[in-house]
This record gives sequence, C-alpha cells and structure tokens, in this order.
Amino acid sequence: MPKTRVVVVDDSALVRSLLAEIINRQPDMECVGAAADPFAAREMIRNLNPDVITLDVEMPRMDGIDFLSKLMRLRPMPVLMVSTLTERGAEVTMRALELGALDFVAKPKIGVADGLKQLAEEITEKIRIASKAHVKRAPAAPPAPAAGTPGTQAAAKPAVAASPLGRLSTEKIIFIGASTGGTEATKEVLLHLPPDSPAVVITQHMPPGFTRSYAARLDTLCKIRVKEATDGERILPGHAYIAPGGLHLSVERSGANYIARVRDGEPVNRHKPSVEVLFESAARVVGQNAFGIMLTGMGADGARAMKAMRDAGSYNYAQNESTCVVFGMPREAIQHGAAHEVLPLQDIAPHLMEKLRSTHGALLHRV
Repeated sequence: MPKTRVVVVDDSALVRSLLAEIINRQPDMECVGAAADPFAAREMIRNLNPDVITLDVEMPRMDGIDFLSKLMRLRPMPVLMVSTLTERGAEVTMRALELGALDFVAKPKIGVADGLKQLAEEITEKIRIASKAHVKRAPAAPPAPAAGTPGTQAAAKPAVAASPLGRLSTEKIIFIGASTGGTEATKEVLLHLPPDSPAVVITQHMPPGFTRSYAARLDTLCKIRVKEATDGERILPGHAYIAPGGLHLSVERSGANYIARVRDGEPVNRHKPSVEVLFESAARVVGQNAFGIMLTGMGADGARAMKAMRDAGSYNYAQNESTCVVFGMPREAIQHGAAHEVLPLQDIAPHLMEKLRSTHGALLHRV
C-alpha cells in the first residue's frame, strides 16, 4: 500500500525537523517536503502532489490563513493546522476550520520540542484521518465590510420570524455529537434553529482552550445563544451548550429542571469530552424528550449510547456519507441501529424542526 505523502509548512526549522521526524517514523506515511513559507509550499504542492499538508498559522510573507483560503479555492486538499495554544491561536484556528482545514493540533507556546514529541501519536493519527477525508472546494469568501459600516457588529443576531414551538421547547433537548469536520457541521445545524428552539447540548472533540472561542464565534452567527457549558447551570430553551475541551459534559435532573454537569475524568473511547458520556445521560435522564444528532467524525464514540437513547424513546438523526468529512461516527451509529433517519447535513435541522412542530401540533390537538 502506498504511503501517505505529507508536506510540512512551518517557519520554524526546529518544528519542520521534528514533524518530519515524527512522520517518517510511521510505516504508512512519509514527509516528502518541508517549506518555510507559503510561497515555497505552493511550489512543493505543485511538484510533489502530497496527500496531506500540515500548516502553521503565523508565518512570514503570507500567513497560514491567507494561504489556506487560496489553497482551498484553487486546489482543495486535506490540511491539518498546527496552532499555538493561545487565545489568538484559538480564534485563528476556528477561522481555519471555516475555510476548510480538517483539524488542528495545538502546539505548546513554550517547550515546543518536548511538546511535539508528546503529541506525536495525535499528529500522526490526525494525518491518517485527513488522508481519507472528503475535501470540498471552498466557496469564495465575501468581502469583509469596512470598519464602521453596517454589519461589523459581531454580536448582532439575524432577524427571524417567531417559531410556534411554545411550551414544547422547554421539555425537549437536542443532543449533538461530532468530531473531525464537526465544527462546521454543527454550525450548519445551529444556524437553522429558531430562537425558541429546544436547548441544544453538544460534544465536539476539541482540546482545552479552543471551545470558548468556538462557542463565541457561533454565538455571533446563530439565532439561539451559544456558550461553553459550565457545571451546574440550568439548561434553557433557545440556548446551545458546548462541552469544554478536556472535560466531559452530561445532562442531569434537578427538580423540574435540567442542568449541565461538567466533570473531569478518564477519557471514554479515547476522548475527553466524549459523545458517549453525553448521549448516555440523554438516554438515562431525558428519554423520549431527547433528539439525537450524530455528525461527521472518525471512530465510534457515542454509537452505543445513541442506540440506548433510541431504546429510551428519543428520535435520532445521522449525517449521510456524501456530506460527511469523515463518515466513521455516523456509520457506527447507523450500524448500531441508533438512527431513525440518515440525512444530508443541510436537511437535518429542517427535518428536526418539522418533527418538533408536528409533535407540537399533535399535543395541541389532544388538549
């Protein structure tokens, strides 16, 4: 079987050397080139035709985001971002994922050599996943409005018509699990939820330091409020709660209310946060008032618990293969018999809203 061919793009000679060494130690991949800036990378990509590139964010002559934007429009390919674990690094990484990067590795700000060696398994596993992913050409980005012009206020919410969900939205909870490619897939679902949507609880495989920026970015775009979950807070309609990176999120009952439970603990299915933990709580606590959504991602995290959700009375959706970046998690959920419907990503939220409205109509008819 041919090896996965990787080009490393980073302005640090040390990082280029370390990444090349990590990659070349693997029997199924090789570093075929290492570039110090995007201009050298462009020639390497043209001449070497790699399967995957690793891309630094901050580089001379052209930063990684500008390069990524051009690359995904002109020659889309699997890109793994290598981002510094800082607040700015987190914000820029979220932008990179929007532009089409498949995933990222958070390199430490200090102790880079030791840090990268400790991340060797994560780096090589993500390269393997990237080499098998479905990559689509990115649309041309609309020009950003000039400072001071309408539309520059990040916190402004889109205007929408009221949704007739009423009391039903306080009883139901939507549960979403996702991994590789899931930041954009989850955004697609949330963008189509009305302001009085049932509460949404999300586990997206992400490391510490990135989920807060991710939630803040979604909050500026969606009709519902989006935030990083905090332990003990009440789960409310019209809000989405994202598991903090490096911590498990579950839903528990407190009297008549649902609350978020955020806890440390051992990884489950090699992940923390784990979809299995969140979906297990949905089956145990929420039962027939739950809706489950399994989005793109590698592996089987959450598949068994999603079947338990269905057995407890929930109604579940899985993203179909053609719209997934990686079909692993939805495929496993489908094979476990957990999904009622398998849909293209863009159809999941509309079908869910129709299901909610039909349920609401049936309840009104019964009254």
